[in-house]
Amino acid sequence: MAAEVPEKKKSKFAFPTAYTILALLVVIVAALTFVIPAGKYDTDAEGLPIPGTYHVVESNPQRLRDAILAPINGMYGVKDAEGYVNVYNEGALYGAIDVAMFILMIGGFLGITMKTGAIDAGIAYIVKRLGGNGKILIPILMIIFAAGGTSYGMAEESLAFYPLIIAAMIALGYDAVTGVAVVMLGAGIGVIGSTINPFATGIASGFAGIPLAEGIFYRILILVGGLALGIWWVMRYAARVHKDPTQSMVAGMKQANEEHFLRTGSQAEAPEFTTRRKVVLGLFILSFVIMIVGVIPWSDLGINRIATRYWWFAELAALFLVMGIIIGIVWRMKESELVGNFIDGARDMVGVALVVALARGISVLMTNGLIIDTVLHWCEQVLAPLGPVAFINVIYLLYLPLSFLIPSSSGLATVTMPIMAPLAGFAGVPENLVVTAYQSASGLLNLFTPTFAVVTGALLIGRVPIATWWKFVLPLVVLLGVLTMLVLSIGVLIQV
Repeated sequence: MAAEVPEKKKSKFAFPTAYTILALLVVIVAALTFVIPAGKYDTDAEGLPIPGTYHVVESNPQRLRDAILAPINGMYGVKDAEGYVNVYNEGALYGAIDVAMFILMIGGFLGITMKTGAIDAGIAYIVKRLGGNGKILIPILMIIFAAGGTSYGMAEESLAFYPLIIAAMIALGYDAVTGVAVVMLGAGIGVIGSTINPFATGIASGFAGIPLAEGIFYRILILVGGLALGIWWVMRYAARVHKDPTQSMVAGMKQANEEHFLRTGSQAEAPEFTTRRKVVLGLFILSFVIMIVGVIPWSDLGINRIATRYWWFAELAALFLVMGIIIGIVWRMKESELVGNFIDGARDMVGVALVVALARGISVLMTNGLIIDTVLHWCEQVLAPLGPVAFINVIYLLYLPLSFLIPSSSGLATVTMPIMAPLAGFAGVPENLVVTAYQSASGLLNLFTPTFAVVTGALLIGRVPIATWWKFVLPLVVLLGVLTMLVLSIGVLIQV
């Protein structure tokens, strides 16, 4: 009798975490500074690149020491005037420390709020009221987040919503992927179809020398069409998971996610929705209303009845710190309990804050390695000889890798639009379509690129592996890209 051959154990490949992916990208970008020629454009009085002035300069390859220091420099920023570090936009000169602090304050704010049980009670109340109609919450929430994306470019601010929305989706019988998708795709598609977003469309239109409203019809088409695709995509997946939980892309984490996000074993154990919890939940919601009002530059949109505060991450961090303390006082927490809950919540967000530094480190290496202008010059050479329809589609496709290299939408507009807009004039393409191509490509990449801190941060909060997210979102990304190119082509044929 032949001896039994022991079955070989299959080695399972584990896709690397977001930290490892970003660390590898830091190494790759540092290596590229040895290969890609260094170059620069001459700049005008405002520091903007002048088309046709590109010239080769002495290379500044980023060595091992530079790669190691890149995330640290990305966090602190500063330097300039030929000291490099990061010059993508005004805010980036101060590094990612403001974003990281905002994330930690959000964590502390959520830590205090979660301890009151107000969110659990509110979610249980919503689930009970909706009954079997929970799916209607998906399109409603995606439309709300899209409104934030199209109006003021909601991005890092959305990180505060993930724990709440994911918990609601899990309580309704869906999963963490659905919760992440509702927020990221809602806000992200809104950014793709930015109509009046001053931080993307506004800045780019200014550099292109056109009014903000020019070309808005095509952006509305992209917004409405893209949002319809996104809602269909999410609801289709959610319905499959609701019918059969084993179809979830994170089915193996079902119990762990329920314990982590709901903090209760079942709806029967959900805390009672008392008057005090209603007050806490009201303060929780008020915090986000104040955030939105403080961030939107109302005067730039022609609205003068609401004062423009020009708040950014420092003010927003302070807002959530103060509101967290107020919620703790309303709940009558002891001082030591309030502080402990805040620290525990901030601790949960440390990983997200570190991702921001890693992502910004890639930007530092590209700036200090003097290769950004070279890549831009290559794009200029490709675009110059093309006809109108080919030009607008190629410029859109070129903006995809550029958006990967420069995840900041305002930074991408600042660096590229002074060159791309004049090229559009030579090709006979309206500048407003170049603006639309830029913002749509930037928004599309920011739905899945690991160099965008919101993607990696949101996936860490949602406990969704990045490979799982790519599997879920990439087919939709292709559909959104095709839709955008179709709208851009129609725009050229109508306007030329």
